[in-house]
Amino acid sequence: MKALSPEVSALLDKMYNLRGDDSIVLAEMNKQRNKALETKTRTTEEKKELQLKISDLEKLYEELNEQGEKLVDLLSTINRDEYATVLDRLNIDFEPQNLVEKLNKALPRTIDSVTLDTKKAEKNLVKVEEEMNAAINTIEELNIRRDSALANQEKLNEYFELALSGKISITRDSIVSLLEQFYFTPEEQREGAKLLMFPEDALFQYDEKLKEKERSGKTFGDVFEEAKNAVSDVSLPEEVSEDFEQPSIDTSALEINPKDNLIRLLADNGIDYLDFTGQEIDFLIANFNEELMEDNIRFVKNSNVGTEIFVNHAELLIDSELKEKVTMLLDLGKEPIDIYLNPSVLEKYSKEKLTSVISALSSNGMDPKNVPLMAY
Repeated sequence: MKALSPEVSALLDKMYNLRGDDSIVLAEMNKQRNKALETKTRTTEEKKELQLKISDLEKLYEELNEQGEKLVDLLSTINRDEYATVLDRLNIDFEPQNLVEKLNKALPRTIDSVTLDTKKAEKNLVKVEEEMNAAINTIEELNIRRDSALANQEKLNEYFELALSGKISITRDSIVSLLEQFYFTPEEQREGAKLLMFPEDALFQYDEKLKEKERSGKTFGDVFEEAKNAVSDVSLPEEVSEDFEQPSIDTSALEINPKDNLIRLLADNGIDYLDFTGQEIDFLIANFNEELMEDNIRFVKNSNVGTEIFVNHAELLIDSELKEKVTMLLDLGKEPIDIYLNPSVLEKYSKEKLTSVISALSSNGMDPKNVPLMAY
């Protein structure tokens, strides 16, 4: 009996793999579907949490405005002198006017911070909904494609049964068209059609060899385990081959993706990379400086400015003068929340120019501490 050539054996390995439950096409679809289902479950929960958070923030915003106004009005009507005896005797520190001043100063900033938190949550909600909808669409698409793949598999098995029984009556074009659905190359389609139309040339011999292995106690899956490298050569389109792990790749030689480095750094510091636009991510990857980024993140945390300052201001992550500029503003008497609400001033000026601006304000008789940062 003439030995089967490696090329013919490899092609039949691929064709036989597609006949079973361990079909690479079905396996890859199941993998993608499971991944999409996990994403759908996760994003559905995240959506609920964000909607609840937004609702709570909106309620907080209304209560701060309403209660703050009432409290200011109430305190403004109180004359401490009318209660001086009781307050002094009981040693109670109660100065209505001082409290009014504190409220007028702190309350607007607090309300602004709640507004910013609400906007951030709304922005995240849009992203989560987009991710969730994409996962749902993927699941629906894969369900349709799986039905089609199963129908094609059934037809392929029918062709094999006819060929092995010597009753093949299918046209070459029909076989070529079917193999095309399984992403075989044009050359593989032609050779596959020839093998089915003339089974005596190789198909009978291959099938008998397969049955011998099955009789030896190996399962159908075991038989094709040794053919995985050949099967992995099937050219799958992008939507099917995505995330497919080739078994012969030495992953130890691969370099870490720069984007993964950035995402890891942000995650380690409690920052969600999804807060940044694609353009900002590309910018940070192109200018990646792990030591500087870590230093800037640590500094804004310790100074109570907060890492939210980097949202929509990604370039501040790699600003080598960030610490000095923030320190300069804090030394003036600016509070962390002032800087948190006005990060553009840090982008607008270098350390040298910010120093000049502060000097110019002082020269013109203005106290830089009392000049709003948005006016700098």
